[in-house]
Amino acid sequence: MIQLLNSEKVNLISVKISGKISKDEVEKIHSQIHEILKQNSKVDFYFILEDFDGYTLKGFWEDLKVDRAHISDYGKMAFVGEKKWQEWAAKSTDFFTSSEVKYFDLENKELAKTWIIS
Repeated sequence: MIQLLNSEKVNLISVKISGKISKDEVEKIHSQIHEILKQNSKVDFYFILEDFDGYTLKGFWEDLKVDRAHISDYGKMAFVGEKKWQEWAAKSTDFFTSSEVKYFDLENKELAKTWIIS
């Protein structure tokens, strides 16, 4: 499930992710990406991963399509998580994009928020 959070930056998508991400949820984020790109050149992301179990198959496929279409539109990304595999996923994202990507442990989510809005 993706829960939208209030954002302090107009080009920032802030979400808390738990459970499994569905195709419909990815499509909602995709529409937000388009809205931000109408007025900004890059989209920043603040992801809080808490009790996150991955994607449904259709959700994973949709996320790959969105990322492929917008990878050059992504700016800074802050991943806040609680598991080692989430840190590895953030590092792999950094490898595939020119975005500035950082991982923070869950107890450092305020530090992550400060970094992403600066």
